[in-house]
Amino acid sequence: MNQVIIRGMKKEDIAQIIEIEKKCFSLPWSRDAFVNELKNDLAYYQVAELGEKIVGYMGMWKVIDECHITNVAVIPEYRKQNIASMLIEKMVDICVCSEIVAMTLEVRESNIPAINLYKKFGFVSAGKRPRYYQMPLEDAIIMWKKIN
Repeated sequence: MNQVIIRGMKKEDIAQIIEIEKKCFSLPWSRDAFVNELKNDLAYYQVAELGEKIVGYMGMWKVIDECHITNVAVIPEYRKQNIASMLIEKMVDICVCSEIVAMTLEVRESNIPAINLYKKFGFVSAGKRPRYYQMPLEDAIIMWKKIN
């Protein structure tokens, strides 16, 4: 049986990442966006690989001593298998090693499973961004986690 491996994203992964984007988001990022992210020295992207297949990924940007989570996505049929948790754990480890003091993200107000997942990792709600998301139009919950 194959085991999920969390590793750094490579350019060769982008085609699979685009497919995940299409399955998970109403406004998916473009191929060029990911190519540019991989060139960005302040961006960290990890993938969850099962055999030869990328089943999820996560990205964040380092901004001085904080990290802003840009994306977390797991293919719907692979959800509820702790893959998102594995990705978040890896990113927290990266933050600890990089002397990051806090992590932040925005999440759709209606995305209760994601909000609960982030709470499990110590993220707390710190406000809203009205009308942040499009298709459908929705507020974002801003969440923060302090790194010890």
